[in-house]
Amino acid sequence: MQVTGAAIGLAMVVSGVVVSASPAAAASDPWESQSGIYHYFTVPKSSVPSNTCGNSTGAGAELEGNIGPSGTWAAVGLDASGENCVANIGPMKPGLYYYQYVATMPDRSKQVFRNPNSSVDVTSHPNWNTLFVPGPEVAWMDDVASGGGTVSELTYTSTVAGAERSAWVWTPPAYDPGRAKPYPVLYLLAGEGQSAREWQELGRARQILDNLAVSGDLASMVVVMADPGDTHYRAELLNNILPAVQHQYNVSTSGRERAIAGIGRGGYQALNLALTDPGAFGSIGSMSGYLPGDACITRSLAKAVNKGTDLIRFYVGNTLDPSYNSTWEAMQKLRSAGVDFEFDGVHPETGGVWDTWRENLRDFASRVFRPGAARHRGMSEGHRALTEPYRPPATGSITTPHIDANGMVTFETGTQWADAKDVVIWGDWAPNGQWFRIPMTKVGDRWRTTIGPIDGYYYWRYEVNGTPVHDPEDTNNTENVESQLFVPGGERTPLLADVPADEAGDITLLEYTSAYPGNPTMKFKVWTPPDYDPDRAEKYPVLYLYHGFAQNYATWTEVGRAKQILDNLYVRGEIAPMVVVMPGYPGLSDFWVDLTTKVMPLTASEFNISTEPSKMALAGLSWGARGTQGALVNHPGAFSYFGIFSPPFAAGSLDDISGPAAKKGTKLVSLFAGDVDAGAIGAINGMEANLAAYDIPTVKTIVPGPHGFDVWWQGLSDFLPRIFEHSSGVTIRPEAADFGTLPEGYHSPPAKKLTVINSRQTAIPPLSVTVSGPNADKFTLSTDTLAPIRAGKKAHFRVAPVTGLPAGVYEATVTVAGGSVRASVPVRVKVAKA
Repeated sequence: MQVTGAAIGLAMVVSGVVVSASPAAAASDPWESQSGIYHYFTVPKSSVPSNTCGNSTGAGAELEGNIGPSGTWAAVGLDASGENCVANIGPMKPGLYYYQYVATMPDRSKQVFRNPNSSVDVTSHPNWNTLFVPGPEVAWMDDVASGGGTVSELTYTSTVAGAERSAWVWTPPAYDPGRAKPYPVLYLLAGEGQSAREWQELGRARQILDNLAVSGDLASMVVVMADPGDTHYRAELLNNILPAVQHQYNVSTSGRERAIAGIGRGGYQALNLALTDPGAFGSIGSMSGYLPGDACITRSLAKAVNKGTDLIRFYVGNTLDPSYNSTWEAMQKLRSAGVDFEFDGVHPETGGVWDTWRENLRDFASRVFRPGAARHRGMSEGHRALTEPYRPPATGSITTPHIDANGMVTFETGTQWADAKDVVIWGDWAPNGQWFRIPMTKVGDRWRTTIGPIDGYYYWRYEVNGTPVHDPEDTNNTENVESQLFVPGGERTPLLADVPADEAGDITLLEYTSAYPGNPTMKFKVWTPPDYDPDRAEKYPVLYLYHGFAQNYATWTEVGRAKQILDNLYVRGEIAPMVVVMPGYPGLSDFWVDLTTKVMPLTASEFNISTEPSKMALAGLSWGARGTQGALVNHPGAFSYFGIFSPPFAAGSLDDISGPAAKKGTKLVSLFAGDVDAGAIGAINGMEANLAAYDIPTVKTIVPGPHGFDVWWQGLSDFLPRIFEHSSGVTIRPEAADFGTLPEGYHSPPAKKLTVINSRQTAIPPLSVTVSGPNADKFTLSTDTLAPIRAGKKAHFRVAPVTGLPAGVYEATVTVAGGSVRASVPVRVKVAKA
């Protein structure tokens, strides 16, 4: 079917074209600012409807948006700071964010509010603000420096609505309204609940098209962004929008030179037009679209569709996309009918959100009206096939959290909170370990949500009507409200993964009568390495590791993954064989007395540990760090190594008496804090200056993060390899491969046999064998990989000079390495003139 302006032009009246700038794409929120890698949000308390900050069982305030993992809608509390409510987020992955401010009222109702002086960034969501974070990954949707197109507003009279409506039109660079050959035209349709402006406001269509045009990856075409409505979309589009565009712009009226694509409902409309009006559009793009269940595609209709279209391409997000199954059903329907189409593949990272659809636009726009682009008709790189519909775990069938093969995690409650007003999962979902709340949805008498894909370790809890609640299904964490979640398959936190059971150390629980008034019985945990020998002649060095305020003896293992960190570092050969003691404490007043008169003697009676200060270390986080520093100040020489992670404040300075004693007995003080933990940074800066005055070995590290375990497990991972002398447990014999002198032009070079010895009590992973140095190419190896070497076993390889070297001296280094296991030997040959 051909639809022309001449045929139906009398049905509409063009009101005009207004050239205007695109809607705001960067942050226009005066409450937002940036410093370094963080974005700060500062809201006057007087502007918060609840008149208070934070979020608890009472009133509060939060910022919520697509700030969670993989763009999940999440919230971060706005904490009190003077007369303001404040929050910071960062580092933020490059991309476009949209967010809003929400006040929780005393009755748990929610009230959205905004800065009254900020502009409306998103027409369909007038309370949303947008924030674009630039970066190389998103350069394709950033503003171009020059050479971009122009966006204009096209107003027309709609015979469907009986009123004036608007569409937005992008014209390419150097658009010529008088060009002899009309431009092809692409129509982009809005989804349900969206507006015609949203392709610009959240889709960044102008920037995407500009970048494609500048890079030469776009046909010179006109792009129209419109919302044809719902029930009468066909009449609105064919009888009003198309004629208006054809009247005001130099565009083709040929179906082959018209393309159409849309999101959700717009994708359905684009697909359905291919069936109701085959040939009206030569290219069709369905982005999270669908077809009606009663769509009937006869053989003759399929032929007409194939004849009238050059391209039908489907796009869909991951299983969080509501159109995931309907996209599969639509493709099945077309395939069964014999309609030709392409599939871009399932976007693995995001669901039915603008992060997905922007990439869809980039792909589709680069294909239409460009015959050469049709050569690649497969899936985009990294996308996966859609072979069957997604069937989520049935309600009531899962023990939370449920992890699927693609890293999607489903949380579901029981029915005990059926009457709750709101339930969220609160965890360290932010990039630097900050806590974000992710809302759950009521499903019958249960609450459920799915996030992802994610990988690595997280700790989380439920909040029911603002009250923290432990996951009732969690039987592993029994002493802390938080639960553990580890999703395998990624590189986010490799040291926090479980090692094979036969390579893992043991945890022993001890109970004792404490020195703390009012707390007669206390407990502590003890980690021993997998090859721990209670009868070893040399006693094991020992680390006493303390938790923070309001935590307990189990926090380091139940939340901090201390066992996994120790297991992984030991398997890798990065730490010495040691015993690690994790005591509890209710307060610091009797910290030293309890440690020295109760914990240390009991540990020494139960384990083969040293009581020599040179083989003892003390470390702690937050208030435990304050106690650790207090021990250094008040009891110098009692320990040789100190780990001080995020102390709330300094516990005193080294005076003239303790300073020299601390200098004499202290081998290392490790200071560690997160960069947004101002109090801790101030404390460790003061400690560093105080330690420097006595020339005490000190290492200070500041990493991105708050006052939380995402910082503290990094601190522990950094501290452990620094204490107690140890080797990697791998050596190479002989210690050097010296070939002596060979005659110039030799033909059969000798080979040296080198033996790799694993002297550890655990196996080591496969080792790569490499030659480095300026003469690396002058030596050959018999292997480039050694298989895993069992405990106490050996492996062999050979190295030889290459044949026929000219006169000279050649030196290099042969290294075997796997993970952090590493050993090297020098190789050398002198070649003399014959």
